[in-house]
Amino acid sequence: MKMENSSIIRKFIDEAFNKGNLSILEEVVHPDYRYRSPDSELTGISELRTFIQGFREGFPDLCLSIDDLIVTEDRACTSFKLTGTHKGEFMGIPASGSSVDVNGIVISRFKEDRIAEDWEILDNLTFLQQIGAIPELT
Repeated sequence: MKMENSSIIRKFIDEAFNKGNLSILEEVVHPDYRYRSPDSELTGISELRTFIQGFREGFPDLCLSIDDLIVTEDRACTSFKLTGTHKGEFMGIPASGSSVDVNGIVISRFKEDRIAEDWEILDNLTFLQQIGAIPELT
């Protein structure tokens, strides 16, 4: 049975990011997957798996909640909130025990009923300030 694009996005976020169930990646992510953000780029399910594992190791209680989801035939735009507690090393930054609460937007493109591309913007400044990697601006 074919999944609707909104269901694919919801399953991807809930299972992979929130629950750490990376076994669903092959089901919802296209083998030619590409991810882009202002500061990084990755290709393929294997690199995506490593990316998610890194977030889940740094933030074991990671939670992405969908604020808004707009879906067309081949694209989706998801506005989300990322929350969690920095309990493990993340991007070389030792655990701070601090909580994060930041917003982001991702635009996804679908190919063959799976996510083929993601373009993400996350409030990295606030994120890094909240874990103590960058001082608060005054």
